[in-house]
Amino acid sequence: MKRKAWIGIVAATLASPTITLAENSVTTEAIEVKGILPSNLEAVPGSFSIVDEKALGERQPFSMQEALNTVPGVNVVGENSFGLGINIGVRGMDPRRTARTLLLEDGMPLFLAPYADPAAHYTTPLERLERIEVVKGSGQVLYGPQTVGGMINFVTKPVPTNGFAGSVTAKAGNNDYYGGHVNIGYGDERGGIMIDALQNKGDGIRDNHDFDQRDITIKGQLNLTDRQTLIAKVGYYEEDSQVSETGLSEREYAEDKYQAPTGKNDKFEQERKMAQIQHIFQIDDRMKLSTQAYYADTERKSFRQINGPGGFDDDAPEETTPYSRIDRCDNFGGAGANNGLVPLTEADSAACGGRWRPREYTYWGIEPRLDFSHNLFGIENDAVIGFRYHTEDIDRKQIRGADTRFQSYSYAKDQESREHIKTDVDAYSYYAQNTFYIGDWALTPGVRVEDYKIKTDIVRAETEPQNNPESKKTNSQTEVLPGFGVAWNGIDNTTIFAGVHKGFAPPRPDRDLQVGACADCAIVDKTKAEETINWELGVRSSYFKGVGFESTLFHTDFDDIVIKSAAGSYENGGKSQMTGIEFAGRVDFGTIYNTSHNFYVSGSYTNLFTAKFKKDGEDDESGIYSGDRLPYAPRHLASINFGYENASGFHARIGWDYVSRQEADAFTRAIEAAEAIQYSGLVGDIPSYTLFNASASYKPQGTNATLFISGTNLADKEYLASRVDGMVAGRERQVFGGVRYDF
Repeated sequence: MKRKAWIGIVAATLASPTITLAENSVTTEAIEVKGILPSNLEAVPGSFSIVDEKALGERQPFSMQEALNTVPGVNVVGENSFGLGINIGVRGMDPRRTARTLLLEDGMPLFLAPYADPAAHYTTPLERLERIEVVKGSGQVLYGPQTVGGMINFVTKPVPTNGFAGSVTAKAGNNDYYGGHVNIGYGDERGGIMIDALQNKGDGIRDNHDFDQRDITIKGQLNLTDRQTLIAKVGYYEEDSQVSETGLSEREYAEDKYQAPTGKNDKFEQERKMAQIQHIFQIDDRMKLSTQAYYADTERKSFRQINGPGGFDDDAPEETTPYSRIDRCDNFGGAGANNGLVPLTEADSAACGGRWRPREYTYWGIEPRLDFSHNLFGIENDAVIGFRYHTEDIDRKQIRGADTRFQSYSYAKDQESREHIKTDVDAYSYYAQNTFYIGDWALTPGVRVEDYKIKTDIVRAETEPQNNPESKKTNSQTEVLPGFGVAWNGIDNTTIFAGVHKGFAPPRPDRDLQVGACADCAIVDKTKAEETINWELGVRSSYFKGVGFESTLFHTDFDDIVIKSAAGSYENGGKSQMTGIEFAGRVDFGTIYNTSHNFYVSGSYTNLFTAKFKKDGEDDESGIYSGDRLPYAPRHLASINFGYENASGFHARIGWDYVSRQEADAFTRAIEAAEAIQYSGLVGDIPSYTLFNASASYKPQGTNATLFISGTNLADKEYLASRVDGMVAGRERQVFGGVRYDF
């Protein structure tokens, strides 16, 4: 499969002297490549936010969580130290592993597998970014497949086009954190090359939760002619983290919310290789043909010893224990270390086995796209038509053992797997969009067609080979996704917009298999695809000097939302509804009063006043009750920042980020056993919290060096971040500083 993927990419490059994606911020004399947002932002018929280099420099974020906290409608659940395996929810969508928000890098999908396993265990490191584009409204028909909420495109830095350029950054902070980043490139009118390398390392939120992240990317540009440009990028990412995927029970959290007795043995290891080729052919001033080809290969494996917090057992909740227990352990008679009746210790962890989940994901695709302007009906039009072929190959295993040797993957990988599932995906996407310009109006109808086939084969379940017909299933589906938006620009520097589009998300895979009474009768049981109707009405304006703001009223109707059930699997939860309003704005007093001393205030606020299940009747087993609030959908999100900057190169900022109360997964509301409610850590609310942060930087005039310092949660507030797999605390105070030298 990997060989076929590389052959496909090379063949695509050679077969078409014209390849890219109207994306990615690189400029030549005749060709300009942008992100997913068009150059004419006034005509965009929906809400969007851009976090550019200036904003990133002002905030100096520690992780992607801080970088996105200022974007209205975006909720980032920070359950780990550095945003690894990030959890982003847009407008009330479940944030777990960002599975309901389409993530892209320069227009290329970032999920482990966009159709068959849309989990974000990798996001583009902040150091490589030029800007972040967040799109939530109409216009999403050009991208897919996850369009029920929003999409985020990470736009990487361009290759230099004017000689030798780059930067070197070194930073360090408390919690044993340090990071280094080098970006070096050279280019001229013929093209150029750039190398980007980084490493970030430090302690996690909980004890023994160290992380180590390494990333290297090589990006090249070749201007074949004044109308043709080739851009190629290859990257390698490696992560070694000591992360316990299971949280704490109520009692464990009360005794020490940062403990992780199995942390020295728990692991999350990931290796990702990628390649992307883009080629732009500016046919004339009104027509551009672009094609991209991409490939990603990810191998991730995790090891953990605790399956459920507080010994939670979804089949027998009443047997939940006060303390977590290790369920694979020869040294305790096979009954689990300490039976969960006394605190688990590191010595217990060292004497037990556990479970590995090795998984391999390979996907590749090719996408030609034509952007052109025309004069149909005697009016100006901008049109886009395109097609994408995408294929995925997934191999998922689970290996368990009570022997201590199972702590080593070199031993475990040679043992018989408990579960083994293979999944193949073939997906064809077709899209077309046209913008009609009529006076001050821009009307944008569009449509996307998703035609996909997912083949799943259960090779082994509960260690038994599966040969029955029900262990193999093919799910084929064709979805037509229309959209329409309108923008009015009758007031200077102001756009009033409205739009509606149909969203779509493919079926979710189960995390673990549920096996029937017979040894070889495991059944493929997937959810149904999710469909939404998304409405927007809003305004964005910079009419007044030094003042910019946006506000959007939004409404989303889910036809059959997917929720997490007990045992980590997923199921459809019926109809649901999300309605709210977003605000964002900034006032620069230096611009208003024409002074080089600029005091500014910026902020965002989201009121998600409706986020509820609308299922007919009640589901006591799944915990779905009509009118109940959706999990991890805070009613209020707010961020405010006060800053000062001047011409001498000094900048300082203080800010606060607020998240209101959230509810846990729906299935926990159906747990009635007193012991489970008292012990598991799964049941209950996530209280509101406010985090204080600040940053400062100084770049003396006439120098290329920038000194910076930044801090998050400066008040060192202790707060609960998540109950997804037990109680997980948010990050404590984190302060770091460093120096960047540009050349």
